[in-house]
Amino acid sequence: MRKEKFGVSKDGKEVFLYTLENSRGMQAVVSNLGAILVRLIVPDAEGKCTDVVMGYDTLEEYYEKDGFLGAVVAPNANRIANACFSIDGVEYYLDANDGPNNLHSHKELGGHKRVWDVAEGESSITFSLEMADGELGFPGNRELKITYTLTEENELKLEYAGTSDKKTILNMTNHSYFNLDGHDAGDISDHVVTLYADSFTEILPGAIPTGKILPVKGTPMDFGTPKRIGEEIDSEWEQLTMVGGYDHNWCLNDFDGSVRLVACAKNPSGSRTMKVYTDLPGVQFYTANSLTERTGKGGANYGHRGAFCLETQYYPDTPNEPDFPSSVFGPDRTYHTTTIFRFE
Repeated sequence: MRKEKFGVSKDGKEVFLYTLENSRGMQAVVSNLGAILVRLIVPDAEGKCTDVVMGYDTLEEYYEKDGFLGAVVAPNANRIANACFSIDGVEYYLDANDGPNNLHSHKELGGHKRVWDVAEGESSITFSLEMADGELGFPGNRELKITYTLTEENELKLEYAGTSDKKTILNMTNHSYFNLDGHDAGDISDHVVTLYADSFTEILPGAIPTGKILPVKGTPMDFGTPKRIGEEIDSEWEQLTMVGGYDHNWCLNDFDGSVRLVACAKNPSGSRTMKVYTDLPGVQFYTANSLTERTGKGGANYGHRGAFCLETQYYPDTPNEPDFPSSVFGPDRTYHTTTIFRFE
């Protein structure tokens, strides 16, 4: 594992880049700021290696620019309606940072902008972060962990863990923006995606679930067989027009706590395939509809629909929807989940 200085955090801590590498040329470069996946260099069918995730060249840009590029979102990913929830009759209030709702815990103080502690392994690295009872509005003294492992099978394995001395909400994810032609390749409309999900969570304006789980069959949400991202993304269908494309949670098939194949993405030429495995119940498929124009790594131009996200997680607004799979964890229920991105 290689380690290099990336800069100094706003609170005076040293920030580094750590490079995991296998014998097949695949590299994952991660930072202890936000447990961010800064670069993911992957070979294609001819062995040509390309960085397939959006990111920035400087530490300062990760602080200054929005979008959560490559970061681990913690303690809770996605949206919570009206920025509040209750556990056992006690109400908790969060930062209202997305209209009246909460998005990704906190835009400035969430895990994506914290410096995590580091434990290095031979082919893995573990980042850990402590949050105090009441911090960001969530109960419990919490210890959060994320372990990145790079395998010889070209798998980037992400294992999340968390403990809390009170019942709390834990629902972490990695917010990488993928473009399998390269982070700087532009529009992803011709990428082909499969989602092994027969239903999705219907949303209201503001992308908050209504509580209804609807079938994908007969709608633009049906990716049960391989389909171009752009095939129906601009349909005049309310679920798409209210968020400008895909930014929804799919309810993944066969959720029983075991790791299984849940999604597949291919670049237009078919030279690079990414398969996603997880033990979680949902995945937020996001097509960067609201990503504003910006400069990324190497001077690349990033913007609208220049990448896609497959964020494995519990459903959005789960704390307020008792019929959704529960994201309440605490002394009697330890948080541990696994997601794997496998490249072929």
